[in-house]
Amino acid sequence: MSLFGSKEKKETSKVVRRTVVRTQNVAKELQAIAKSYEVRVDTLDFNILDVQTYTRINDGSKETEWESIKNEDLYELDDETALLNPHFQIKQTYEIEIFSISVETAKPCPNLKIAVGANASKCKVYLSIQEGSSVSKNTTLEDDLLNIINKKKIRAGILIHIFDEMVSNVVSKIAAQAKVLGKVEFKEAKTILIAEGFEPTVTTNDKLILHYEKSDATDENKKIDYSSRGFIQNVKKDELLIEYIKPRHGVPGRNCRGEFLEPTEPVIANEVTFNIDSTIKEVDTEESVEYRANENGYIAFNDNTYTIKTDMDVGEISFKTTGSINSGVDSDVSLNVSETDLEKDAIGTGMSVEVSEIDIDGNVGSNAKVVALRATVAGQTHKTAIIKADELDINIHKGKAYGKNIKITRLEHGEIDGDVVEVTQALGGQIRAKEIRMEICASHVHATASKRIEIQKLHGSENIFTIDPVLKKDAVADLHDNQESIKKIENSVREIGKEIERYTKLIEDGTPGFIKIKKHLLHYKKNGVKLPASFVGKYKQFTSMQEHLKDIQREYEVKNNQLTLQTTRTVSFQDNIMDARIINRDRWIGYNEIRFQLVDPPMELVYKPAEGSQDKVFGLVELGDGEFVIEAVSE
Repeated sequence: MSLFGSKEKKETSKVVRRTVVRTQNVAKELQAIAKSYEVRVDTLDFNILDVQTYTRINDGSKETEWESIKNEDLYELDDETALLNPHFQIKQTYEIEIFSISVETAKPCPNLKIAVGANASKCKVYLSIQEGSSVSKNTTLEDDLLNIINKKKIRAGILIHIFDEMVSNVVSKIAAQAKVLGKVEFKEAKTILIAEGFEPTVTTNDKLILHYEKSDATDENKKIDYSSRGFIQNVKKDELLIEYIKPRHGVPGRNCRGEFLEPTEPVIANEVTFNIDSTIKEVDTEESVEYRANENGYIAFNDNTYTIKTDMDVGEISFKTTGSINSGVDSDVSLNVSETDLEKDAIGTGMSVEVSEIDIDGNVGSNAKVVALRATVAGQTHKTAIIKADELDINIHKGKAYGKNIKITRLEHGEIDGDVVEVTQALGGQIRAKEIRMEICASHVHATASKRIEIQKLHGSENIFTIDPVLKKDAVADLHDNQESIKKIENSVREIGKEIERYTKLIEDGTPGFIKIKKHLLHYKKNGVKLPASFVGKYKQFTSMQEHLKDIQREYEVKNNQLTLQTTRTVSFQDNIMDARIINRDRWIGYNEIRFQLVDPPMELVYKPAEGSQDKVFGLVELGDGEFVIEAVSE
């Protein structure tokens, strides 16, 4: 232990005698001195004795001599024209005094922990002040700070007195704060720009971006939906489809080490070789060439030519072949699915299709969903399939259909919700619409309409035909909101009425006293006598009550008008039901029900036509005193 201890003591006690050197690389010189004396480099420090800056022009053909620049002329070198000249060269030589750090050579600002760093190009240099650092008031503080920063800069190979005009302002502010406060503490880490050269502009290589290639669809849990893999890429008019980024030379720069930064030559590897037709327009900009859609549809690439199409024929839509196709109902894409094999599905299990128009020659499978403006299904729909279209035509329907104008050849226990529904043959199922027409109605059909239900031939029983004036969701919501408004207004009218009664009685009881006070006040005023405060207060109180009564009477009138309006709206729902009709052009057989849903009072009337009855048209008849019945009426 003693041997090692003595060795350590001998090593740490080595002192580098003060050595003056001239160098362009201070860090390298410090390493060399430390190595020669066998000491750590962090035990050494140095003083800057002199700085010499040299410049020259070297164009390769003729090399000129280095020319010394005076320190007071250095900032004149910050000339963009000269510094961005690739033949211009600059260097600095430092005369420094190197010595060992000791108690006698204690560093100024010992509590200031700073570092100097730069960005990757060395065009921006920053001073980083560590959290918890502090500096105290000192007559030489400004010079000390500037000296500390310059030493760290040249140790990092950064030129001083060039590109760093902001340094003097930085140290002046810190010194001024210390002079006023006595001590400046940095409670948070701070980064300050202390030198800035000329940042080069990066060279841009050419690039071809296929914007039309949408990313894989993901669900709400950000899992990729592999069934939606973009069989077709739908596009909208004016949408950016493809973009060719032009190659651009970068702009040269010069960093804070004085190094000239020459941009690289752009790589050209993606020049456009494809063609486009009239469905796509080319837009030439300064930085790129854009290829934008001239119309809605989907993008196709054939014979080296991009085009936008609207019609597409596919054999089937399934997980194995196309995956789901979702171009949107406003995409103008029309799809024809030609699979007609009854043992297969034209629209496969779980597939989703959303286009403007679709013609399906075969079947729609389980859990499939089709959305369009117009759709036809020549096959049949599975009981779990959903079809939505404004104009919808289905051969055999077992699933759920939604639309405006819906035509079904044969309904087999499926569900239909539309505005106008026509069914050739209904073999059970649920129909909801404003108007319903059935050629043949078998059994177990529940048809609900807001205006009209018409059956040409009745071949079965256990059917329920219902008129409901608020059948649609928006009408239901409207009625509900209206009824809620009526309740609120009725409550408000009731409360205001009570308040009117109370204030009317108060005024009636107080009127004799008020008249008496009024006479006294007129007498006092006429004889120039000061009005008693108690009389004035009672007078004002009574007149305030009169004004309030007028206000609440006006409010009462407004609320009653609102109540009348809202009640009239409710009655209008009821009026609609009086014009509604249920018509059976055939004779009645078996057990069937006719129902009318009343709005006010909310109740359901049921009528069961007798078997063999010849009555054709049924409607709601008001007997008087709010009593209604279902009877045979004129059409």
